[in-house]
Amino acid sequence: MELLASLSERGLVHQMTGTGGLPAFLNEAPRVFYAGFDATADSLHLGHLVPLMAAAHLQRAGHKPLVLVGGATALVGDPSGRSSERSLLTAEDVKQNVTALKEQVERFLDFGPGGAEILDNAQWLMDLNYIAFLRDIGKHFSVNRMLTADSVRTRLETGLSFLEFNYMLLQSYDFLHLFRTRGCLLQLGGADQWGNIVAGVDLVRRMAGVEAHGFTVPLVTTSTGEKMSKSQPGGAVWLDPEKTSPYDYYQFWINTDDRDLGKFLRLYTFLPMEQVRDLESQTGADLRGGKETLAFEATTIAHGRSEAEAARNASRALFQGAGNTDDAPTFAVGPETVARGVTLLELFVMAGLAPSKGEVRRLSEQGGLYAGGKRVTDALKPVTLDDFSDSGLLLRAGKKRYCRIVIGEQ
Repeated sequence: MELLASLSERGLVHQMTGTGGLPAFLNEAPRVFYAGFDATADSLHLGHLVPLMAAAHLQRAGHKPLVLVGGATALVGDPSGRSSERSLLTAEDVKQNVTALKEQVERFLDFGPGGAEILDNAQWLMDLNYIAFLRDIGKHFSVNRMLTADSVRTRLETGLSFLEFNYMLLQSYDFLHLFRTRGCLLQLGGADQWGNIVAGVDLVRRMAGVEAHGFTVPLVTTSTGEKMSKSQPGGAVWLDPEKTSPYDYYQFWINTDDRDLGKFLRLYTFLPMEQVRDLESQTGADLRGGKETLAFEATTIAHGRSEAEAARNASRALFQGAGNTDDAPTFAVGPETVARGVTLLELFVMAGLAPSKGEVRRLSEQGGLYAGGKRVTDALKPVTLDDFSDSGLLLRAGKKRYCRIVIGEQ
């Protein structure tokens, strides 16, 4: 199947530039393309997964990815998809974020000889001469046209700073620079990047006289209308294992709504479409197998096979009674904490199973707390060393949140 049609079948194509030349462009020869991620945080999250997966599919088809980590543009702030201006980051914060993002991106793409490369646009943007930039680049941008871009237009009512207004010029210049230095003629990004991508394609055409291309991937929502982003209900799902453990990452995917299974298998795994169609055709209790496959494949991509196997083993032990719970999320409390009479209420909050003591009390009243396999009727009961088995004390909040409490250094 032709590459772009294959990507479209998986739901990875939202919009594309030009009049239909992109399919032929991708099929004619290996191409250099880029995808950018601003270093505004020290971790990527679920909202970044779709462009990363699209980049991985393109690389598997023989094309060369350039991953652009925006060390300079992060200092400006992209207004796309935002209702207010970002908080300005320090140069040191951005530098630390760039380092962290590089490590995460390397899990998704092949960075071996001749493979993907990671670049930081601070290398060429930080030393630009402002007057020269305005004369050489700014003259190709129409303010009237920029005001029609969604990223600008939707912010005019709430306020758009001149700093943010410049973002489109900088991202467009990135595309031009990568064409000049790397022969890059394709950019991909999220649907909210459409205006910036089109502007970059136009700048390359005006200044280099060649046809560049761009396409966007969709901004994914669940069947309930929730965005797959850091602002989703329940908190962000991060790619940093220190922020979202591999076990919790696995649990996010295995708890997918039945209606989203097929879509998520297409977007977030590399499984052949024949297998995807077979898994999504299952009904009733058999859907659990499809969700387990989704969770295992997605966790393997993000965290490696050994972490995915550990998460799967822990999930089966906790929810199906198969195996031991050694791989369950663990929280250590010092012996002195137990000796002072720490209560179950405190432990549930300390272990992150509930956001507050009030929530623990509510769950206790509703019969939703368990410790050592027994329902908790008194959350204020002090915990003693006798409550711990050799493997610790297993706590459960609700139906899906587990943590094994062990005695050790905190």
